Amino acid sequence: MRPAFAALALLLALSAGPSAFAGVKTQIWSVPAGAGPHDVAADPAPDGLVYYTAQRQGALGILDPKTGKVEQLPLGSGSHPHGVIVGPDRAAWITDSGLNAIVRVDPTTRAIKTWPLPKGTPYANLNTATFDKAGVHWFTGQSGFHGRVDPKTDKIEVWESPHGRGPYGIATTPGGDVFYASLAGSHIARINLATGVPEVIRPPTANQGARRVWSDSKNGVWVSEWNSGNLVS
Repeated sequence: MRPAFAALALLLALSAGPSAFAGVKTQIWSVPAGAGPHDVAADPAPDGLVYYTAQRQGALGILDPKTGKVEQLPLGSGSHPHGVIVGPDRAAWITDSGLNAIVRVDPTTRAIKTWPLPKGTPYANLNTATFDKAGVHWFTGQSGFHGRVDPKTDKIEVWESPHGRGPYGIATTPGGDVFYASLAGSHIARINLATGVPEVIRPPTANQGARRVWSDSKNGVWVSEWNSGNLVS
């Protein structure tokens, strides 16, 4: 669990100088007290909003950087949102561990749509998500699950992950592969997008606690190892 912060800070790179990072400026926007901001995602469009999960208050935070206005949208009774990403549709997509559901918030109307995990699915402790190249939403559940939602059909599927508890971070490579990291399982896995079956890949360090996974522009996969303190690729 990350510590709660009283403010949301974004780093804005200014164009002055030859370096893209020259003249970096820090700007701080206050958010409601007790919100417990957990994950944050920014719409890359010029007029895009910035979203954060107000984990302690069961809400989605919405910041308009142009005006500085911050609002929070309650996601429902029992909500405890973990991750948030901006989808290809520019909506906020939330993995809500409290609701055991995937939640979408429309950026214009603020309409909320919820996909509960299939009936009979145990508590998944939903964590993070990514979209594949076909626009399908893939997600992890730290209790030992991974799954997907197809926004075109509203079909949601969940699988038990190999080696039980742990699925946490997840990412899509430019080439279209989807990988997740298993914190408790100390491995990463590449998901077969047709069948949902993961191929487990063991990093060289035992019990390293692979927590988050990212891809670079050349399809290289990078992993942050929570237990060992390593960054590996």
